[in-house]
Amino acid sequence: MKVTVTVNGNPVGAEVPDRTLLVHFLRETANLTATNVGCDTSSCGACTVLLDGKSVKSCAVLAAQADGSEVTTVEGLSGSGPDGMHKVQRAFHAEHGLQCGFCTPGMVMAAVSLLAENPDPTEEEVRTGLEGNLCRCTGYHNIVRAVLAAAQDGASE
Repeated sequence: MKVTVTVNGNPVGAEVPDRTLLVHFLRETANLTATNVGCDTSSCGACTVLLDGKSVKSCAVLAAQADGSEVTTVEGLSGSGPDGMHKVQRAFHAEHGLQCGFCTPGMVMAAVSLLAENPDPTEEEVRTGLEGNLCRCTGYHNIVRAVLAAAQDGASE
């Protein structure tokens, strides 16, 4: 099946088997490997991306379902400042919101989506908003602090 998806602003098209998951399309066809395959069951959130602006677990979406859509991965985030990073990426760095880094791309994308929907969340709202993303290293405290710091950083990027 022919699938064309706009990934980080660039059209990516390929013939793929009908059962190809979006996460594999992104990693193997678009060569964007920051979107991690953690569980293939949509339990961990390591594969979280934005599909038409909404947070989705790309291991639970067929590439064919994304045909004609826009996907943003962590590689596609950009922002103001000399570092070119999105405010959520900067906040994760500043607040030490990562350790091994495996969950980080999905966690960042979930946080970007959360802040787009709720630009001034409470700590409880951040914890609830990130429930679908698992981190085995940090205990979430620094991740929550990072999302709250990004919220305080002002307008979305």
